[in-house]
Order: sequence, then structure tokens, then C-alpha cells
Amino acid sequence: MTEISLDCKDLPCPQPVLKCKDAIERNSPNRLEITVDNDAAKENVSRFMTVQGFTVKTRQEGRNHIITGTREDDGDCAECTVMNDTKIAATDKEKILVFIASDTIGSGDGTLGGNLMFNFLLTLKELDSDLWRIILVNGGVKLAISDNKCMAELARLEESGVSILVCGTCLEFFGLTDKRGVGAVTNMLDVVTSFQLATKTIQV
Repeated sequence: MTEISLDCKDLPCPQPVLKCKDAIERNSPNRLEITVDNDAAKENVSRFMTVQGFTVKTRQEGRNHIITGTREDDGDCAECTVMNDTKIAATDKEKILVFIASDTIGSGDGTLGGNLMFNFLLTLKELDSDLWRIILVNGGVKLAISDNKCMAELARLEESGVSILVCGTCLEFFGLTDKRGVGAVTNMLDVVTSFQLATKTIQV
């Protein structure tokens, strides 16, 4: 049984996930323990390990989070709730990615820009099943906050099967980590991979 421990404290996104990925690919461990020191890294590493077939548990020690993952086989997880990249790439359906880096559209009036963004999200449902994923970064993460009127529309899209990913580093920067009301916390590895897998990309 292979066991690996990684100290990923003080590492910016997405380095904890990249170190985790490298350890899994090089050693295929049955038990992997990773120490991080922020909530975004905890969410990102936990989600990545789950997709890789690990049963994940977390505990807090002071300001640090200890993430422990265990698995009995080589990681071929038949019951993972999130499709891995290989399975996503193998599907032949259209995969439209929407990349949003602001909570408004345009650079004129902020209120107008906010209304335009709301109407844009409201209209995305017209893409139907071709709409695959929405990624929120920088000011775009504010759309996923519980007191933003756009959050409800994002939640409806998520319920319909659209993947919503919210930048963890951006949430921490704006002090909004605890206010996220929709989507999963993500990192730059997910962002880059999503651009690679998408058949079309819309940037707002």
C-alpha cells in the first residue's frame, strides 16, 4: 500500500492541485495526505481527489486543513459524481464554455452593465444542452454570491446540468469565500483544461 504526504502550505492556486496530480500520476498511491492553509485549496484538492477515485476526509488543525484520500484500486472510479477529463473529451456532443470575468457587461454605466449581465445569463438557456460549463473569475465570482440577483439564474442553469465553476483565489481576494451560493470552487488547472475540452468558447 503506497502512502504519500504533501505539504502544500503557502502555495498559491493551482500549485496544491498540481502537486496532488503529479503525486497520483507518478506513484498511484492508495493513501494521500495533503496539508493546505486556505479554504480554496481545501475545496480544489478535495474535489480533484474525489474525481480521481479517492474517498476524501478533511480535518482542521489550527489554520491548516489536512485532506486525506484513500482508495483500494488504481483509481478507476466508476461511481465518481464528476466526469473526468478523458470521459468528457470522449463525448461527441457540443460543449460550449462561457468564461465570465466581470459581474457587468461593458464599461459604461455599472447599473446598466449589471442588468445586461442578468439578461445574458437569462438567455443562456437558449443554448439548451450545448451549454456545458460556466467559469467565473475575477469580478465574475460576485455573480455567484447569495445576495446577487444573478445567482438564482446560475442556480437554475446548474440544476439543468450546466457545470458552474467559481475561482477560489478570486473568492478569497474579495472576501467572499463564505458567501458563495452556487457552483464549485475551482482553480487554474480546471480553467485551462476546460478551454482545452470545450468545442466553443464565449468570453464575457
